[in-house]
Amino acid sequence: MKHSGLATIEQLHEFDEIVDVRSPSEYAEDHIPGAVSCPVLNDEERARVGTLYKQSPFEAKKIGAALVARNIAKHLETHWLDKPKSWHPFIYCWRGGQRSGAMTHILRQIGFNAERLEGGYKNYRHHVLEQMAVLPARFSFRVVCGLTGSGKSRLLGALQQAGAQVLDLEGIARHRGSVLGDMPDAPQPAQKGFDSQLLAQLKTFDPALPVYVESESKKIGVLRVPDALLTAMRDSLCLRVDTPPALRVALLREDYAHFLRDPELLMANLDRLKGLYANDLLEHWRALCAAQAWDEFIAELLERHYDPSYNRSIRNNYPNYDRAYAVIPRSLSAQDFERLAQEALAMPGDFDNNGGNS
Repeated sequence: MKHSGLATIEQLHEFDEIVDVRSPSEYAEDHIPGAVSCPVLNDEERARVGTLYKQSPFEAKKIGAALVARNIAKHLETHWLDKPKSWHPFIYCWRGGQRSGAMTHILRQIGFNAERLEGGYKNYRHHVLEQMAVLPARFSFRVVCGLTGSGKSRLLGALQQAGAQVLDLEGIARHRGSVLGDMPDAPQPAQKGFDSQLLAQLKTFDPALPVYVESESKKIGVLRVPDALLTAMRDSLCLRVDTPPALRVALLREDYAHFLRDPELLMANLDRLKGLYANDLLEHWRALCAAQAWDEFIAELLERHYDPSYNRSIRNNYPNYDRAYAVIPRSLSAQDFERLAQEALAMPGDFDNNGGNS
């Protein structure tokens, strides 16, 4: 059955395909999860039309119409010639106006039951912020805590493999959450994109089951964790990973191997600690890096920087930390983290147990 041509966010599940007709840079910043990019104006064309519009709206509309028609024809020829008449696409642009209107009009003239998002991306963004303000409170979180290098991310991975609901904030943020946490060849998403991915993940979870998440501060790299999510996490039960120091050093050597391969990059990143520590200590650490004395360097950085910082932060922000259920890795093997995951899944549902039996 054909509809009016206008649709809402709540109807997303009804469509065969979500089509984002905004420019590539708009799409890259954020888009509805699962949407394909089919711009009716690329970035250069959009800038050209926008500049001309300030001088003469009529001339801008003529040029814009020609560009839009040409680009829509290209998308039809490239992507949609094989679509059946029953194909039901969902189209959106920035405000739900001319760009999505043009695409929707042409597709409907062909005979496709195309519909456009009322209010466009702006409406979707409002929906994301609105949902992220209320949705986290519906879940029961289990916050995985532990000093830097404890294997928190590995435990989350093992929990996910075991079938648990896992919200991998650092994976979504593409950052390990520390001063040296940048991931090589994986720039962080924009804040809007981060929020969209968080909401999409939360919507897949069952509120009747716990959600495992790593303890985080307000920011992961340059990205802000939404306030409502952070509040829900801080009110939750904690699971502490108590990893022996030697295993922590070995784990960090594995996880930060890109720095070990490029000591110059590591030493440059140590500049972020200027002002926090005396210059002679920073020079000492640079000398250890230059000598590739990795075990000594990592152990000192943990003892002097990471551990004191983490201990202050975790107790200030996660009041249930001292009553956390504890698990202890015996090795860095996948099998050992599978064991820990099973123990974590069996953890008590209250705060009466102050430690595991690992």
